[in-house]
Amino acid sequence: MQFTQVVLYTAEDGRARFREEAIPLTEGKPQARLSPLMPSGGCQLRMSPVGFRSEFHCTDHPQWVFILGGQMEIGLQDGTSRVFGPGQHFYSADTVPAGAAFDPGIHGHWSRQLGDEPLTTVFVRG
Repeated sequence: MQFTQVVLYTAEDGRARFREEAIPLTEGKPQARLSPLMPSGGCQLRMSPVGFRSEFHCTDHPQWVFILGGQMEIGLQDGTSRVFGPGQHFYSADTVPAGAAFDPGIHGHWSRQLGDEPLTTVFVRG
């Protein structure tokens, strides 16, 4: 058994991309499989009002993003985007490349709230 993790990351060209990675569920019992324990650096709750949209930005600290309510769209420089709804998640590791200065024409992603319900999320630092 495995858990599929969606990862938002910075590719070698400095641009944000999505990929999927498998996390093996090697712990627990047959009725409740678990991943190995992962370290975390705390969590934050966030509520974004209807109409929220960010500019292009990078993640300061790699973190899991869990959608509790509403919908969140993440857009990339190449024009693609993905929408995440309640119960969905992704791992945000789209950071500014080492030695680079942030360039909003190359780096990062944007996010926005979709629909008529505020966006409620939990961020868990990796």
